[in-house]
Amino acid sequence: MQFTEQHQQLRDTVAKFVAGEINPHVEEWEKAGEFPSHELFKKMGNLGLLGLRWPEEYGGAGLDFSYSLVMAEELGLCHCGGVPMAIGVQTDMCTPALARYGSDELRREFLAPAISGDMVACLGVSEPGGGSDVAAVKTTARSDGDDYVINGTKMWITNGMKADWCCLLANTSDGHPHGNKSLIIVPLNSPGVTRQKIHKIGMHSSDTAQLFFDDVRAPKRNRIGDEGAGFLYQMLQFQEERLWGAASSLKGMDSTIDLTIEYCRERKAFGQSLLDNQVIHFRLAELRTEVEALRSLTYRAVEAFLRGEDVTKLASMAKLKCGRLTREVADSCLQYWGGMGYTADNPVSRSFRDGRLVSIGGGADEIMLGIICKLEGTLPRRRKD
Repeated sequence: MQFTEQHQQLRDTVAKFVAGEINPHVEEWEKAGEFPSHELFKKMGNLGLLGLRWPEEYGGAGLDFSYSLVMAEELGLCHCGGVPMAIGVQTDMCTPALARYGSDELRREFLAPAISGDMVACLGVSEPGGGSDVAAVKTTARSDGDDYVINGTKMWITNGMKADWCCLLANTSDGHPHGNKSLIIVPLNSPGVTRQKIHKIGMHSSDTAQLFFDDVRAPKRNRIGDEGAGFLYQMLQFQEERLWGAASSLKGMDSTIDLTIEYCRERKAFGQSLLDNQVIHFRLAELRTEVEALRSLTYRAVEAFLRGEDVTKLASMAKLKCGRLTREVADSCLQYWGGMGYTADNPVSRSFRDGRLVSIGGGADEIMLGIICKLEGTLPRRRKD
């Protein structure tokens, strides 16, 4: 991966923003179970951080995904997982399809204010009965004149309690499940929309909601691209989400290891520091090596993405490794903190709680394994009876 001076300037800007505008407030936001997303996103919009890849005519910077990689990696310096995740939803998870396939009118109405930080956005795919199985979503958008009438519910929606609009995946016909879905921008102040907060074991500072749609009307002009192409658009968005997620985990794991090295150097037991135990310093060396291996895989996948290659397999591998390694690093390091690691306000215990989501959200580990096996040709053949 070749980084330029422009990349380094972005790194410095994001790192300073995290240090000045996020980390001083993390403890407060974690206890509150939310952060002031409109206020924070507006500050980021003023710095040009919310539309790095999106067209300049809508307020974006017109750059490529390597800049999203850099920003995601620097957001790993946050002292929690919830705020970076919420930012990533805004920048690289609910806006890619809109930026690429939305009409000019739709992009001016919804993408431009998301880039400027004047609107908070969310992605509506998962449902109570289906998360990783995207083809199984039940929410419907029935045609009625110039409108869609939407009914259903969406679950585990990051930014859902405060979002101004939702990029919603819904069934717009009764056809094949891979060809009957559309992505529709739904303003969340529309009549018939209700929200319910979800309480989680981690990611406390990120508000998460269940959204209910009861005869909600959205104009057909709010559809992104072609009717029936929503499944494909969402699969493409998922690749970018998974690359962003892998990149955002790297510095967080590095920080967890750094903190553990420092603690183990200072903590004395049986006449020596914990770090003097070979089993501990060897294990920390192994974990650091694994993080660097994931960084290399992620960079390689992004390079291929920039060349226009299909990165489904590499992105799935990065997502799988990211989820498992995030858990492994946090669990291993927590052990060396002993009883202190089991306290709720310990930074490593927060990593333990927050990181557990990575193997579930954005496609569970088992889904990633299935994708990899399919592309490797190792899935068992179905019997033809």
